[in-house]
Amino acid sequence: MFRFLKQKFFGARDATPPADTDSRPEPAGAATPAAGPSAADAVDPLGADRTPSAASQPAADVAPAPAPAPAPAPAPAPAAGAAQPAAPATDPAGPNHPPSPSAGPSEAKTHDSAATRQGWLGRLAAGLRKTGQSLTSVFVGARIDDALYEELETALLLADAGTQATAHLLQDLRRRVKAERAGDAQQVRALLIDVLADWLRPLQKPLAVGAHGDGPSVWMVAGVNGAGKTTTIGKLTWHLAQHGATVLLAAADTFRAAAREQLGVWAQRNGVDIVSQEGGDPAAVAFDAVSAGRARGKDVVIVDTAGRLPTQLHLMEELRKIKRVVQKADPSAPHEVLLVIDGNTGQNALAQVKAFDAALQLTGLIVTKLDGTAKGGVLAAIAMWARENHRDVPVYFIGVGEKLEDLQPFDAREFATALLG
Repeated sequence: MFRFLKQKFFGARDATPPADTDSRPEPAGAATPAAGPSAADAVDPLGADRTPSAASQPAADVAPAPAPAPAPAPAPAPAAGAAQPAAPATDPAGPNHPPSPSAGPSEAKTHDSAATRQGWLGRLAAGLRKTGQSLTSVFVGARIDDALYEELETALLLADAGTQATAHLLQDLRRRVKAERAGDAQQVRALLIDVLADWLRPLQKPLAVGAHGDGPSVWMVAGVNGAGKTTTIGKLTWHLAQHGATVLLAAADTFRAAAREQLGVWAQRNGVDIVSQEGGDPAAVAFDAVSAGRARGKDVVIVDTAGRLPTQLHLMEELRKIKRVVQKADPSAPHEVLLVIDGNTGQNALAQVKAFDAALQLTGLIVTKLDGTAKGGVLAAIAMWARENHRDVPVYFIGVGEKLEDLQPFDAREFATALLG
């Protein structure tokens, strides 16, 4: 496993990361300072044993990533005693937040990451504003009585929290209000944030990244048409590549027109390999991708499957077939079965979770499009379903927009605050 990956993006985030350390590798193609170590002395953060062999190239149906640009010639060494020029700090997340000229690289990257996260939280709150206003308006000028709890019940139900989750949330809220001896409605609102954060915390879990045994980590991604599945795969690939992981994509969505081309654009943009076959069998494409990922020493293989409705039984059976064939290529795979759901679909999202879990045994969720008219209460309903069925199906990521950095790890406290803050 790559510890730095889990710490930086896919794992728990420290509230105050140290400003003097940074373990992220330099972006591909970055210039090497003249006084730096030679290429032979460079340390591969993925480990020497993960270097792909030149003799282990896959079949011709694997499109290689574009060759990196040649490194520029080293600058001549300065005279003795001359001041060394400072290397410009490069942010893999993009040029949207240029570092301060007076800040060191680690300080600039830390500030950049915090600024990106804060901006993303603002967009999340804006996306949940419709639901949030319905909930927070209940507390305006209200007294702590049965009428307040009745209005809260109505607001939570309208937010698609579901009847059972709503009942549990209000029961816990009543208990905390009594224990804390809350004296006004705004204190009750703050306690509701705590209740919702605790209720959603079982859905918060880091997505482990790294090779499994002698092969890559294999992720199988499913979802209905229009949920943003292929775009989400592209964003995940970008984050993985930025943090040093080698990725191979499998274009196993052979049903939707231009799906293969769309994934190919993401592969080219991120500089990663892709396995595709026009009009081919989806299961065969997935098998070839897992085999190629092992041969090339990749860290992650992401299999894009065709979007389908749970009611399309023949297509759901095709998903089961893909999973069975992937297991023939690697008995331990797929290591993650991820479902991408549209945050605007309300209780229908819960129905999708139930149907796809019955077919594939899901290991995680990615909730997209929380920047429109999304009703965030559906996550409470999903948490209720997971508790009742003793299922560990975390929400790994949530998305609030089209930008690459708009896909971020799910945090229960941040979500509850954005909804009710």
